[in-house]
Amino acid sequence: MLYRRFGRTELQIPVFSCGGMRYQHSWQDESGWKIPRANQDNLEATIRRSIELGIHHIETARGYGTSELQLGRILPKFPRQQLIVQTKVSPKESAKEFQQTFDQSLLNLNLDYVDLLGIHGINTPELLEFTLRPGGCLEVARRLQEQGKVRFVGFSTHGATDLIVKTIQTDQFDYVNLHWYYINQFNWPAIEAANHHDLGVFIISPADKGGMLYKPSPKLVALCQPLSPMVFNDLFCLSHPQVHTLSVGAARPSDFDEHLRTLDLLEQAETLLTPILERLQEAAIATLGADWVKTWHQGLPSHEHTPGNINIPVILWLRNLAIAYDMHEYAQMRYNLLGQASHWFPGQKATQVTRLDLSQCLQTSPHAARIPELLVEADRQLAGEAVQRLSKSP
Repeated sequence: MLYRRFGRTELQIPVFSCGGMRYQHSWQDESGWKIPRANQDNLEATIRRSIELGIHHIETARGYGTSELQLGRILPKFPRQQLIVQTKVSPKESAKEFQQTFDQSLLNLNLDYVDLLGIHGINTPELLEFTLRPGGCLEVARRLQEQGKVRFVGFSTHGATDLIVKTIQTDQFDYVNLHWYYINQFNWPAIEAANHHDLGVFIISPADKGGMLYKPSPKLVALCQPLSPMVFNDLFCLSHPQVHTLSVGAARPSDFDEHLRTLDLLEQAETLLTPILERLQEAAIATLGADWVKTWHQGLPSHEHTPGNINIPVILWLRNLAIAYDMHEYAQMRYNLLGQASHWFPGQKATQVTRLDLSQCLQTSPHAARIPELLVEADRQLAGEAVQRLSKSP
């Protein structure tokens, strides 16, 4: 396993982390006796495999249903100093509620302390204010540090890049969990800010949110040769030393195997990546046009400033992926999550776009005249049954 310095924490963290949101029995809290033996056996085998591989960073969250409770049955069996354990607690308006939620997490995990406590989902200015204000969640986290129950405090986010940068610039956090991978590089300024402030950088869900790369389209497979799309994406991310670790949301012990192929390729990253990156760019230009590929994102309004709360940047991005790389299943899944995921994936689909006047909000876009028609096309191609966030699953 390869390790990198995790920012100011000085922890040597594996470049792959064991994310805890795929192997649990339920996304809702349940009594321990309801957890099937087979599920617990699989989880424990996954954790043992992870640690055998040197992936000793185990990441979970209070919002991951039975994940913490199930981890609490296996983690105490390992020497505590050999583990890096991270859990996450969502910011609350009530600091007391935040404290109680963390106490439940620590009880579930059956540990005396966690190495990393993430403020989970600083996705809006209001949630940042809940965290930073006097008497807020961060003050609770600081007390937990003084009590020896938390070593380092960070935050996770699905928010807009400018909000992530603003949160980093407070210089109140030791690390950040954020989205960044080949198909979505918009958060690079946040990674640069994190490096400037010496924060650890943890990439959320590069294989799933990064394109459902465990079942890629045939076109994407061809474009990424001689690598698999998953190994390409891992290599792309880890070729940037500003990135410290990628989450592997393993559901079974074998889920680490494909990712591990990346480790022996890092010294050849530039040689391997350059032709693949060129092919991906050429495929996008061939299907979408050079001018669109270079400028489609310019001058687009946020969903908050768009009639009908339509998330124009996300919809056009998903359309691009579906057309350029045949990533239809991924694009459909993400598109139909709009309107269902609150601040975790905000904004609405383009269902009502023909009834709305978008001229004002698009006035700075070089493609203002085309975009309403493209939104209609995207809705026709991608609309389907509404998709719920995993946390709403049974």
